Amino acid sequence: MRIVVLISGRGSNLQAILAAQLPAQIVAVISNKPDATGLQVAQAAGIATQALAHTTFASRAEFDKAMIQIIDGYQPDLVVLAGYMRILTDEFVNHYQGRLLNIHPSLLPSYAGLNTHQRALDDGVKVHGCTVHFVTPTLDHGPIIIQAAVPVLNNDNADSLSERVLCMEHQIYPTAIHWFIGGRIQLAADGKVNLLNNNGSEQTVFYTEP
Repeated sequence: MRIVVLISGRGSNLQAILAAQLPAQIVAVISNKPDATGLQVAQAAGIATQALAHTTFASRAEFDKAMIQIIDGYQPDLVVLAGYMRILTDEFVNHYQGRLLNIHPSLLPSYAGLNTHQRALDDGVKVHGCTVHFVTPTLDHGPIIIQAAVPVLNNDNADSLSERVLCMEHQIYPTAIHWFIGGRIQLAADGKVNLLNNNGSEQTVFYTEP
């Protein structure tokens, strides 16, 4: 299976995916920011990289069309958003429907969008976490594949909570990708995800911080 990873920053989830040594080939890492340090991570691993600055395009639609052309040149079976900080056009999302994954730093559907950790703290929630999901045109509301929870501690601030959530991201994102590679993720007619065991029966998995 051929995987293209999209990033915008340091590539910590990319590093976790590489460290998992998945039974697939990451054929390219592409960024909308030429100075993204995650590109260096990919190059050090011998992976092809490309950067396409979104600031050089007149519209989001034009940029996404150019990205589609670049991505499709690598003939991916799966496109993985790993800290890719762009709102995607419907055309882009629909082009990769069923093979476009994202990880979001909250327990969706709570706290879609940005500043998830501070918003969780402001609301006084006791449990926070992260979610791997299929991407759909509705921002951060695609079918959920796996989630991981962390308790919100009394002395937490946005930085400390973010750090602990990120540790869980690094666990569940490679897991979800491994399930996709193995054909264990099934999109049901109701739009929800069923996770299949090796024997074909359904399985439910929810991770919590140790």
